[in-house]
Amino acid sequence: MARSMQRAVPARASANPARRAARSQVSILLATRKGAWLFHGDPARRTWRVDGPHFHGHVVNHLMRDPRDGTTLLAAAKTGHLGPTIFRSTNRGRTWKEAARPPAFTKAPEGEGRAVDHTFWLAPGHASQPGVWFAGTSPQGLFRSEDAGVTWAPFSSINDDPQYRKWMGTVQDGTPDGPKLHSIIVDPRDPDHLYFAMSGGGVHESVDGGRTFAPLVNGLAVVEGFDVDEVTFHDPHCVRLCPSNPDRLYQQNHCGIYRLDRPSDTWVRIGTRMPKRVGDIGFPMVVHPRDADAAWVFPMDGTTVWPRTSPDGKPAVYATRNAGRTWQRLDSGMPREQAWWTVKRQAMAADAGEPVGLYFGTTSGELWASRDEGTRWTCIARHLPEIYAVEAAVFR
Repeated sequence: MARSMQRAVPARASANPARRAARSQVSILLATRKGAWLFHGDPARRTWRVDGPHFHGHVVNHLMRDPRDGTTLLAAAKTGHLGPTIFRSTNRGRTWKEAARPPAFTKAPEGEGRAVDHTFWLAPGHASQPGVWFAGTSPQGLFRSEDAGVTWAPFSSINDDPQYRKWMGTVQDGTPDGPKLHSIIVDPRDPDHLYFAMSGGGVHESVDGGRTFAPLVNGLAVVEGFDVDEVTFHDPHCVRLCPSNPDRLYQQNHCGIYRLDRPSDTWVRIGTRMPKRVGDIGFPMVVHPRDADAAWVFPMDGTTVWPRTSPDGKPAVYATRNAGRTWQRLDSGMPREQAWWTVKRQAMAADAGEPVGLYFGTTSGELWASRDEGTRWTCIARHLPEIYAVEAAVFR
């Protein structure tokens, strides 16, 4: 399945993103356990204006802007009376309309079918396909919209494929708030080249527009005592593709931090260079928009019981500038002790500024920001609900 993807990124997609971002106002999109918020920054990213809550009291797993039109927003929500659904705004969040047909599994005989508990991940399609969106759900399912999120249908054959259903396991397996399909990635050079990941169930790739997918798990470890050759036991937490070099992917995994350089199909563990007292277990992963050697992670306590807190109650971001050969602790401005929160897999983001701005939201409802690629951190919001996802966006 591996193939060389050495074509250049189109100039239009990569020309002077830092210069454009420096003239623009960044907005931070927050999805939380009890609603969604937008924080609009000034051009210097020093002050922030809050807009929200939207969907007050509803579980919002992801809030995403369409980079193709710069205005449309999609929100993956779960409401008490409507269940799991998608909301869409075409005016930067001033008003919202529910999807006419949200993601749902194909009906099956009673006792054999599955029901979508929530939509977890939203991903806009390729730049050449306006209106196309992808969604990943819990339990694991892959869906596609061709009308900008108004209607959704199952995509590819994986939702009902017997082999994929085996790899997906059951709703009772592992992940505390339900198994998920996530990290949906469209190669910016080729709309037919797709990736997605499942917790659990591995990383998968398609080179034919989603007609077929194949596992991409070589080199990845699994929990001790389980069979590394069984895709079911692979648990990627977050996979990111480098905008500046789409032949490179990074992954924060249940068993460490990894890098993949195509056309190789074998992941290399780069988290072994992290300090041993901290380890390389965590959920979020962020990559630099212009430097494929630069990435950031937020490690958590990965001891036997997995308390899902910052190690020793001393939170920090760790950065690499050399593709994982070395890592640097970045904690200036963060609490020095007794801070037991952590960061979920979607709750860390980067903008395209110069220098890059970084943002993360915590399980205790704090939003943190850095204007200098993590050198210094400032808490810009407190007392929000548990933060599920963070995105950085520029509206047009």
